[in-house]
Amino acid sequence: MRAARFYDRGDIRIDDIPAPEVKHGEVGIDIAWCGICGSDLHEYLEGPIFIPPPGKPHPLSGESAPITLGHEFSGVVYAVGEGVDDIEVGQHVVVEPYIIRDDVDTGPESNDYHLSPEMGFIGLSGGGGGLGEKVSVKRRWVHPISDNVPLDEAALLEPLSVAYHCVERSGAKAGDFVLVGGAGPIGLLTAAVLKAQGATVAISELSPLRRQKAVDSGVADFTFDPRDVDVAAEVHKLTDGRGADVAIEATSAQPVFDTLLNALRPKGVLQVVAIWSKPASVDLFQVVMKEIDIRGTIAYVNTHPRTIELVESGKINLKPFITGRIGLDDLIDKGFDTLIHHNETAVKIVVSPSGRGL
Repeated sequence: MRAARFYDRGDIRIDDIPAPEVKHGEVGIDIAWCGICGSDLHEYLEGPIFIPPPGKPHPLSGESAPITLGHEFSGVVYAVGEGVDDIEVGQHVVVEPYIIRDDVDTGPESNDYHLSPEMGFIGLSGGGGGLGEKVSVKRRWVHPISDNVPLDEAALLEPLSVAYHCVERSGAKAGDFVLVGGAGPIGLLTAAVLKAQGATVAISELSPLRRQKAVDSGVADFTFDPRDVDVAAEVHKLTDGRGADVAIEATSAQPVFDTLLNALRPKGVLQVVAIWSKPASVDLFQVVMKEIDIRGTIAYVNTHPRTIELVESGKINLKPFITGRIGLDDLIDKGFDTLIHHNETAVKIVVSPSGRGL
């Protein structure tokens, strides 16, 4: 089968590799679509970061570069391993792409398995990936979805689950005024979750195309260009001087962080979902005087079922966020290069490894 594999910074190759063996307790998935994630771009530009470099295998997968990329993917079950009796060949599925120690509690009541020691991700730490034609995954991490959800849109359920967990961590609720910093994929999807749950959403974003996407998709009540207006002042006007209840930082940019802190009301929450590759500075005087809570969030934990329900019920429409569909051979030129050099023109580009979806 064909797969896009990371060898080193700036070196991703399309290789022919053996199809995976579907072992006991696993589900074999024929990949339909896989999204290109910001973390994939960081690996390409700055890596290896999460990817284990050659000679230094991941402690759980036992693998090191070259690693098959892709952790945002959907597909169709083509085989089930011995011991799997609650999923069938032909079902449409998405994957919660974790690699976690067997002794960690990942049951329905767990709220911290995503923080367990040595945790890794399928598509970054080994275990195959969504930018290959097939993958075999432990049953625990496979989530069936309705056939009514198009498989290209289903590939966005993984980043939507990141957004859902972010909103959950922030404590945002119906009626709250929430300011989102950045209208990239995670910023837009977080806004979509917030709107589905009844919040009023404002987005600050430099790109006019992304601001328009926020408006056209219905996930923002207000959008601001921070070059033209004082975003914090505008938020205070809209909230009768109070300020935002919650602010979501989805850019890893210091000016955005500062704006969000200024826009928050006393006892507000600043929720950071962006992955920062460098230290940030924090105006602790404001944090203290306004009793601001600053919270982090990573990935998701037992949130895929509720995220899937939001899409299956029609409360969230993922179609507007797909701005490109490509095959594996166009991964770099039409995928990575577009998102790196022309990211204002794209939100989410999805890849069909087999080309059958094109």
